[in-house]
Amino acid sequence: MTAATTAPAQAQDTHAHIDPAAQVADAGKTVPVQTRSERPHSFEPADFGTPTGREVNWKHTPVARLTELFQTGAGGDGVTVEVTPAGYLRTALGFGNSPRGEIFRPEDVISAVAWQGATEAQHIAIPADEEVAEPIFVQLVGQGAELRADQHIVIEAGANSSATIVLRHTGSAQLAQNVEILVRDGARLTVVSVQEWGDDAIHASSHQARIDRDASLTHFIVSFGGGVVRVNPNVELAGAGSQARLYGLSYADAGQHLESQVYLHHKGAHTVGDVLYKGALQGESAHSVWIGDVLIGPAATGTDSYEANRNLVLTEGARADSIPNLEIETGDILGAGHASATGRFDDEQLFYLQARGITEEEARRLVVLGFLSDIVQRLGVPALEEELLAAIESELAAVDA
Repeated sequence: MTAATTAPAQAQDTHAHIDPAAQVADAGKTVPVQTRSERPHSFEPADFGTPTGREVNWKHTPVARLTELFQTGAGGDGVTVEVTPAGYLRTALGFGNSPRGEIFRPEDVISAVAWQGATEAQHIAIPADEEVAEPIFVQLVGQGAELRADQHIVIEAGANSSATIVLRHTGSAQLAQNVEILVRDGARLTVVSVQEWGDDAIHASSHQARIDRDASLTHFIVSFGGGVVRVNPNVELAGAGSQARLYGLSYADAGQHLESQVYLHHKGAHTVGDVLYKGALQGESAHSVWIGDVLIGPAATGTDSYEANRNLVLTEGARADSIPNLEIETGDILGAGHASATGRFDDEQLFYLQARGITEEEARRLVVLGFLSDIVQRLGVPALEEELLAAIESELAAVDA
């Protein structure tokens, strides 16, 4: 049996729906899974069944708009890929070719569809001990809203290497995507995924990363465009002394659904995790979803972890769902916490600015820019930072128009 079809032991029974909210127990009763760590995995899409929207990991998602991504066998070349500089793009990886599948295990039907449909995976590798000064750009261009693509990308940072990789999604397509990230001992890697799709694009992506001893990953999800964009990072701090900083920025307009379900698993000792996602929403039925799960395992002594989500609702009719979760299996930690807040403009901030002669319109613009630029300025890619700040300005101008 090949790696394309091998499923973990808990998903071997293909006659039972294995979705976390619909596991079948004795006497036909349903036993919902309450924690992210207990979700089953399978490489077979049929094992998951078709989501109905009642499942724990789909209940905030407009599943009817994702129907095409639940189908297997579509494959398709609806998204072109170009890596610059091309020297870091290695030979494509078929099923069973390492390091594809070294850590990746699909945890929902779309990631299983992408695994099966992407018969070849792009492999971007940074050699051990090499420090790459300039960002590596991966341009992913959709060729049409009616076109499908199944994609698997492997990003590998060799031991003691350093690099920044930017995935840029533009155009329109229906993309089922997996991104597998391997950060070897002592490596320092930054991965930025920017969604600047057209309004009719549909994009569902599963990012899974493992960080080894004394290594660090800084991971960004930036979503501005697309009709439905669902990018879910899953990061394992496997090695002692490893660090993960997970940041997110979204700006949802009328009719847009922008979602991230974040999972940070502390496994090694003395690991550090920092999660901060911020979003702004404007327009009728603009919707954002953030679900943050942190698991501090029994061997993760000396852990320091914190997660937070902040949302700013700019107009009537917009909605932000924010759900932080924290699970701790050892008492020997430095600290752990979580926070979530969703609200409108702070009247005191506006009053303070207006009292100094700033117009209400300009005051609102400054508050939103200050709120979101905190994430933008952490990117470390000046040209991209300028572009995103300009995009935020453009979004704000649409509110005032």
